[in-house]
Amino acid sequence: MTVTPIRLFGDPVLRSPADPVVDFDKELRKLVADLVDTMRDQEGAGLAAPQLGVGLRVFAFDVDDVVGHLVNPVLEFPDEEEQDGQEGCLSIPGVYVDTKRRMNVVAKGFNEYGDPVQIVGSGMMARCAQHETDHLDGVLFIDRLDAKARKEAMKAIRATDWYEAGMTIKVSPHAPASGQAG
Repeated sequence: MTVTPIRLFGDPVLRSPADPVVDFDKELRKLVADLVDTMRDQEGAGLAAPQLGVGLRVFAFDVDDVVGHLVNPVLEFPDEEEQDGQEGCLSIPGVYVDTKRRMNVVAKGFNEYGDPVQIVGSGMMARCAQHETDHLDGVLFIDRLDAKARKEAMKAIRATDWYEAGMTIKVSPHAPASGQAG
């Protein structure tokens, strides 16, 4: 198992759009494995490559006992239905805020071998696909909040034990819990 430190809010890689994957090779398969191992270790629903400091368009997910990944995702929304619910992020540990997202999504992309993949999801799967694709675009879930909610979220972030004003690169203070169920 390869658990990798997660980059935290304030790290510039989280605000940089990721590059499309062009090589479906052994390195990509290792990145996918690292994403899955780290996500499971931290008991997350999803994890994007920039959260590990890698600027490539790849994310892993573990929603409703479905574990997978998507390379170079493109999202489509079959309707206008929305959901509002608690959202958190492994790069902003301990902060959860009600965030509006689309209820249904069709996520198209590729697997680690370059084969086309399509994920059709609603509820939590749709929320996860949107959240992780946002990471690939340099967007954090707090950017989706209205001004009042964003101000409250920033207050909560500044109150955490991991946040340091002016920090640039910092990894998660939570030590990997090897062997922990994910």
